[in-house]
Amino acid sequence: MSKKPKKTSPKKQISEKSRTTKASGKKHAKSKKSTKTLPIIIAVVAVIFIGGYFYDQNSRDYPMAIKDVSVANIDALRGGETRPTLSPALFFGKAARTYKIARENPELIDSLYCYCNCKKNFGHESLLTCFVDKHALNCAICQDQALYAESLYQKNSDIAKIRVAVDKRFWRPLS
Repeated sequence: MSKKPKKTSPKKQISEKSRTTKASGKKHAKSKKSTKTLPIIIAVVAVIFIGGYFYDQNSRDYPMAIKDVSVANIDALRGGETRPTLSPALFFGKAARTYKIARENPELIDSLYCYCNCKKNFGHESLLTCFVDKHALNCAICQDQALYAESLYQKNSDIAKIRVAVDKRFWRPLS
């Protein structure tokens, strides 16, 4: 006795088809979702790698501290700024104090790289250049570097050691 396949009514066949379509539709929706996230993941990874490349390129633009202080040639550190600084009497507070430091210690301040990025953006020779005009008036980085350098200078540190200390304290990639 062979069994005959069970016949279903046309209504039942339609409802079974719709169930499989719905089920496969859900599966299909999941695969679409995963294919949509893949390009996003690839884009994020690409942005990270490209950003890392440019981060590395920009970090090379900044001078690192002197490796061997005993060999350092102080004249080689100097930016070569020859213009006089603005009078500290034109300013008050912290700005007046830093302009006074720059005026009284031009060799020290000219031996420091300015980490506000003014060399790259404005063509400044050194930190001293920030004090020949009003640039340092509104720049906390310039002022802080001058104050820090002067505090070390008062402790009888030589210029090469001060340069190393300033570079260590203020150097930041993309600063």
